[in-house]
Amino acid sequence: DPDRVGGIVLAGGKSTRMGRSKADLPFGDELMLQRVVRILSEVVRPIVVVGAPEQELPSVPRAIEIVRDRISDRGPLQGLAAGLHALAGKCDAAYVCSCDVPLLKVAFVERMIELLGRHQITVPYVGSFHHPLAAVYRLDVIEQVNDLLGADRRRPVFLFESADTYIVSQA
Repeated sequence: DPDRVGGIVLAGGKSTRMGRSKADLPFGDELMLQRVVRILSEVVRPIVVVGAPEQELPSVPRAIEIVRDRISDRGPLQGLAAGLHALAGKCDAAYVCSCDVPLLKVAFVERMIELLGRHQITVPYVGSFHHPLAAVYRLDVIEQVNDLLGADRRRPVFLFESADTYIVSQA
């Protein structure tokens, strides 16, 4: 029986360089968040969108749950915690991405899920960087995520070091 895989779209970033929320950016005839949710919904369900506490988000289909970071400005690990918590009991793992990947490919998401196997995380490593917002996480990493947040160790690489992580090379 294949794992049930949901999706988490992180939309709570500050976008300080851009000056406006990336979720609201137009891309073709839709907004960035709407596009990413639409593409992701072809592969996984349920999908949760994580926003900052007071952030206004573009409309998404009713089936999409919107949750909020408990504390703002704590980075993607905080958003991951909110998303994993919201998906508890609804799936076994989640593909996690940001709201600003308009060229997201269904085949890429499917391959990342396929590579998860019995690991807790599968994450791409390209250009000498891990890409935590193009990765699949088992819901059981929530305890490690909470421990790291509690210790103010907010870099996703700390999670990859403590969990059973399969590193996916560019090749």
